Amino acid sequence: MRLEKCWFCSSTVYPGHGIQFVRNDAKVFRFCRSKCHKNFKMKRNPRKVKWTKAYRRLHGKDMTQDSTFEFERKRNRPERYDRNLAENTLKAIKKIDKIRVAREERHHKLRMKGKKSKEQREAAVELEQGIHMVKAPGVLAQDQSLTLPKIKVKVSQAQTDKNQPMEE
Repeated sequence: MRLEKCWFCSSTVYPGHGIQFVRNDAKVFRFCRSKCHKNFKMKRNPRKVKWTKAYRRLHGKDMTQDSTFEFERKRNRPERYDRNLAENTLKAIKKIDKIRVAREERHHKLRMKGKKSKEQREAAVELEQGIHMVKAPGVLAQDQSLTLPKIKVKVSQAQTDKNQPMEE
């Protein structure tokens, strides 16, 4: 069973699924679904469309370089069937998949590292601004430490004749 990659979004195209487009110069483009095919026909760049693998890799959201990706590459050299080799290959695939998942989790944790502290700061600011919604007005009147200090601002105005009616 040959699993192809979608030219646009890099997802897996299983046999009997997707669309295949052959250009005049005999270059073959495979698409997993009509969404990818339509975006290709509209000449959209996969690196600028947010839901594609190319965009995610370019903007640091997915891992770009890892030794486990080496095993995913397509090999067109036929090998003579050997039962022991096939058995060892299947075992290796499971190990490699485990390693890749662990590395992806580590990458995700590193990416999200500063997000938690940022969310806490934003929540503290929001709470500070909306404390009157959380606490009862009576408690705020008793404990002045819960309210923000009042700032007096002087506004200078040019004084003209007082009680002068406005002109139309």
